[in-house]
Amino acid sequence: MPRRRQPTARQERLGAELRKLREAAGLKVREAATLIGTDSAQVSQIESGVAGVSEERVRRLAAHYVCGDEGLIAALAQMAADRTRGWWEEYRGRLPTPFLDLSELEHHATFRRDVDFLHVPGLLQTEDYARALFSFTTPDLPSGELDACVSHRMQRRAIIEGANPIPYEAVIHEAALRIRVGDRTQTRAQLDRALELSEADHVTVRVIPFDLDGFAGAGSAMVYAGGEVPQLDTVVRDAPHGTAFLDSEAQLNHFRTLFRKVEEASLNPERSRNFIHLLAKES
Repeated sequence: MPRRRQPTARQERLGAELRKLREAAGLKVREAATLIGTDSAQVSQIESGVAGVSEERVRRLAAHYVCGDEGLIAALAQMAADRTRGWWEEYRGRLPTPFLDLSELEHHATFRRDVDFLHVPGLLQTEDYARALFSFTTPDLPSGELDACVSHRMQRRAIIEGANPIPYEAVIHEAALRIRVGDRTQTRAQLDRALELSEADHVTVRVIPFDLDGFAGAGSAMVYAGGEVPQLDTVVRDAPHGTAFLDSEAQLNHFRTLFRKVEEASLNPERSRNFIHLLAKES
């Protein structure tokens, strides 16, 4: 397969998982290459996502690595076989790569969990709310790029509003609901939108109120996307120099625990809806 100039986060993830299996088997790159009749450079390129890998070769590698996790092997083989060019490809070259990587991650996710303290989560945002957010960047975005950012965010909502929605849970702090990103009318519309979506069977919205005692989890914002198997879950967080995709076993366990703690501290779905309804009436 030809080398890729810029592998996607999903392609890099497949390579990283194959590297984990090789290292767990105690094999060096050179030894793995010998087992499948190639050279070290090819194996290194596969593990970095620079080179593609066939479904058959994934299964051969897993067999040589003595991996007995059939669910994981099947999921990795499917990742190798997938040649999807999704709707996000129309934005390639127009938006930063992490935007596209997040879209691809969401497209393949089996469930999604968000925790947010300053803004309404992207999947719940109205177009006016999203435009106001992107308009506040410094320096200002050119009008064409601003429109592309907003359009891209609206299309991402398909995973909870489309024909085959995935389970979605959002925990939102009262601060995010009260901050007027737009004007009063837009704020009311955003609250109404969150209420509307919270009524769907596959959507759960919870609120953390200001007056909650003993809550010290304001640093636990996250996007958590479920994979085909738990080992392929991914956490996305904003980092000082861009977007970070986290997927080590220790990181995933940390954020699973963190989400449960934040969820337990929040109001239940019914009380959360009542809370948002009251805020909307105040707006």
